[in-house]
Amino acid sequence: MHRREFLKAGVAISAAAALPASARAQAAFSPQPGAWRSFDVVTRLEIARPEGRTQAWVPVPSVDEAAWFRSRDSSFTTNGRAELVRDAKYGAGMVHVEWAAGETAPFVEVTSRVTTRDRAVDFSNPSRQAPLSEAARKLYTEGTELIPVDGIVKETADRITVKAASDLDKARAIYEWIVENAYRDPKTRGCGIGDIAAMLKTGNLGGKCADLNALYVGLARAAGLPARDLYGIRIAPSAFGYKSLGAGSEVITKAQHCRAEVWLEAFGWVPVDPADVRKVMLEEPPTNLAIDDPKVAAARKALFGAWETNWLAYNVAHDLALPGASGPRVGFLMYPQAETASQRLDCLDPDGFRYVIRAKETTAA
Repeated sequence: MHRREFLKAGVAISAAAALPASARAQAAFSPQPGAWRSFDVVTRLEIARPEGRTQAWVPVPSVDEAAWFRSRDSSFTTNGRAELVRDAKYGAGMVHVEWAAGETAPFVEVTSRVTTRDRAVDFSNPSRQAPLSEAARKLYTEGTELIPVDGIVKETADRITVKAASDLDKARAIYEWIVENAYRDPKTRGCGIGDIAAMLKTGNLGGKCADLNALYVGLARAAGLPARDLYGIRIAPSAFGYKSLGAGSEVITKAQHCRAEVWLEAFGWVPVDPADVRKVMLEEPPTNLAIDDPKVAAARKALFGAWETNWLAYNVAHDLALPGASGPRVGFLMYPQAETASQRLDCLDPDGFRYVIRAKETTAA
């Protein structure tokens, strides 16, 4: 058995523990920057039926934002040959493991620590932001395989933003249009695939976060606004009492969630999450809430410009070629991936695959 560790550069952040969820369970949904919180997230992966050349790719947190999120130390243990690799275009980190053909019980366990806190933008107080680099602007306005920025996507963005006078007006108009016109479809597997051109062509705007928030990113880019998806996972309950917007236990195997950001010249990267507004409508008890329900209205107001960061960000990558893989590219890396000599395993079937992800809050440091 081999043990390998890698350390990611970062600044240790002093912080106090956050208030327990019960202390603010009845508070209005209004995330604001406060105390930093630390979490250990452990992904345990075992290949149930190895065959020939067997390998896996486990995403690790690769986002560092001084105001709200730090990807910190990670380590892994395995009985295979493993290394940390990064996607050259986006910097997405993953542990790539390969097992010998005769290994009958392949496993890898990856532990990552993150430090996080809520974030919110004060739109009444624009400030001078360092400009987005030309390389970043190009990266976050270009189309991807599943998120084109021409054709019907461009036509739709132009129609939505025709009366918008500023980048803030454009960003808000797209957000409100998605909240009004899209919906969360509980039959969608996992988080969806984010094929936004197909959604617009068919008029079927149902899906989950990787669909609805990808739709936001594509429409924003088509309107000339840099935007990006952030792929991650919920790691704690909501401190505001929203059962639909947090992890229900320390086992977070199926708690993946992607979010979106849009770049506004006077505010920098602005958090948005129209998908979670529709999630509140569908799932928040007693479920199937009206769009003007107070719980929905509070989430709708907050989730343009704020996030409750009981969630970690893995990466912002699209269209990844997994190193060493014989299977196809993945549209995004938010779930563990694996393949044997004959097939790519179903990452949305953790019981058959087999993997478990757990999160535990620790003392911030």
